[in-house]
Amino acid sequence: MSGQLVSGIVKWFNDEKGFGFIEREGGPDVFVHFRSINGSGRRTLQEGQKVTFEVTQGQKGPQAENVTPV
Repeated sequence: MSGQLVSGIVKWFNDEKGFGFIEREGGPDVFVHFRSINGSGRRTLQEGQKVTFEVTQGQKGPQAENVTPV
């Protein structure tokens, strides 16, 4: 399940708590944590933003890693 780069759109992201969810085509929504966002400084995402990411299996289901805004 890991290693494949997929595209999605940020469903929502709570900047204060540092996590949110990404919608992807043909699959369930994916949890995203700010530590998984590529970049320097304050790492955050905006609702509706397009991203690419890898899907891994987290403790509570699918989780996004290596998240890059497009």
